[in-house]
Amino acid sequence: MESSLHEAIVVGAGQAGLSASHHLRRLGIDHLVLDANPTPGGAWQHRAHSLTMTDVHGVAALPDEPLPEADPAAPARDVVAAYFADYETRHRLPVVRPVEVRAVRDDDGLLLVEAADGRSWRTRTLVNASGTWRRPFVPHVAGIGDFAGEQLHSSAYDGPAPYAGRTVLVVGGGASAVQVLGEIAPAARTLWATRREPLWRDPETAPFDGRAAVALVEERVRRGLPPASVVSVTGLHLRPQEHEAARLGAYTRLPMPVRFDADGATWPDGTHRAFDVVLWATGFRPDVAHLVPLHLRGPGGGIALDGTTAVADPRVQLVGYGPSASTIGANRAGRAAAVAVRDLLRSAAA
Repeated sequence: MESSLHEAIVVGAGQAGLSASHHLRRLGIDHLVLDANPTPGGAWQHRAHSLTMTDVHGVAALPDEPLPEADPAAPARDVVAAYFADYETRHRLPVVRPVEVRAVRDDDGLLLVEAADGRSWRTRTLVNASGTWRRPFVPHVAGIGDFAGEQLHSSAYDGPAPYAGRTVLVVGGGASAVQVLGEIAPAARTLWATRREPLWRDPETAPFDGRAAVALVEERVRRGLPPASVVSVTGLHLRPQEHEAARLGAYTRLPMPVRFDADGATWPDGTHRAFDVVLWATGFRPDVAHLVPLHLRGPGGGIALDGTTAVADPRVQLVGYGPSASTIGANRAGRAAAVAVRDLLRSAAA
C-alpha cells in the first residue's frame, strides 16, 4: 500500500513535539505528529502523583498559551496532561496515536517512517521529539543481580507511601534523587550514593541561568558528543519542601558501593550497609533507536547538531535531545526546528 506523503512528520507529542507542531502549523507546513502514548500528556502523564503543581512553576507551558490556574496541591500529571490534551484540540494539531515508530529510513530522497503495527508514512523532513522517558538508565554495579530486595527506577516511583519504615538506597546525583529523598526521608531511613560529589548551587548567591545552562549542553551536541543533562551544569539546590529531609541528614552523600549482595552492599572503605530498596534515580538516555538506519551518530558517540539540525542528515531535526531534553529549552527548540524545516523545504523547491 502506498504510504501518504507529508512535508514533515513529528515523532513524539511531549512539550517539544507539540511546540514544533504548533510552529509548523503557523508556517503552513503540512505535517503529522506520531505519538507512542495512547493519551495526551507526554512524559508528564507518567510522573509520580506526589509531584504537584507547586513544583511545576510554568515549566510545562506551551507556546502562546500559559498553564491554567490550578490547585497547587493537584498532581501535575493530571493537570498538565489535561492542558496538553486541550492544547492539541484548541490548536488543531494533527496528532495520531498510539503510534510506535520502529524505524526511519531513507527512501529514494524521502524519509520512510515505519510503525510497529505495519503502518508507514513518507515525509520530506522529520522532527524527532521522542525524548528520553522510555529509556530509563540503570548502571551496572557488581552483584546487583544478587540483591533480594526491591529495585525500581525513578520513572516508576509514585510517591513515598510504600517506603515508610523501610531503608531505601537512592542512587543518583541529579534533581530527581534530591526530590525523592525529600519525600521519602521524613518517613523512612535513607542512604544516598552518587558517582561524583554533587554540585550544589545557592539560589541566593548563584541565580539560575537557564540560557547559559542550555548553551553549555548545546556545545556538547555541536561537537557530536553524547548529551549531558542540563542539571549537570546548573547544579542542585533544595526547595523548601526538602529542608526537613536535609535536617534529617538525607543529603549526606556516600560514594557508589563496590558490590551488592542479598541484603545490601559493600562500600569502598569495606563498610557493609543493609537496605530494603534500591531506587535508581540515574536518569535517562535519548530514545533514538528508530533513527539508527539514518546513521546519524558520529565518532564521538552522539548525534552532532547545528542548532536542531542533524549534521549528518539535514532533513532531520532533533528536539527533546540534549539541551532541549529539559523543559527549559523545549519550546525554543520546537520553533527553531519548524523554521529549519521551512527553510529546507524552500531550498529544495528552489
